[in-house]
Amino acid sequence: MTDDVFPDRDMDHLDKIRWIIEEQGWAAEPVAATAEPDPTPGYTYTVGFEPTFGQPEVVIFGLQPVAARGLLGMVADQHGGGVSLPIGGMFTGLLENDLRCCLLEVPADHIADRFPTADGLLGAGGYRVLQFVWPDRTGRLPWDDGYDERLRLAQPVIGTWD
Repeated sequence: MTDDVFPDRDMDHLDKIRWIIEEQGWAAEPVAATAEPDPTPGYTYTVGFEPTFGQPEVVIFGLQPVAARGLLGMVADQHGGGVSLPIGGMFTGLLENDLRCCLLEVPADHIADRFPTADGLLGAGGYRVLQFVWPDRTGRLPWDDGYDERLRLAQPVIGTWD
């Protein structure tokens, strides 16, 4: 008997993600940062929020995959509990110490080619995406005065603000 979580180690990637979605309702898909030709930060996005919760998929830039997965799990828990998180405005209560965060709608032109696993499972154009924007260590968001400038490349804001 084995404790391997996957039913078949030789499954192709999309089949593994499909299996994870069947088991837990959604999956987190990390994308590594790139340096060439243009520097792009790493990011992690969900696959399965749209079919499981009827909610847009969520992307988080600039955090290690394990940290992003934890935040995405908290969003999934809210969706699973029937809570509708505000879109397009700041809110508190999800992060420790009542730090502000927000979910911004990502325009379709920023979705193309960025979420290949979602495209493969949900169909290109078959899902919506929100960007989870997190604060710096002082609680400031990217548009606030005094935001940590070192984080601008790590967390580009591709979503739209109300």
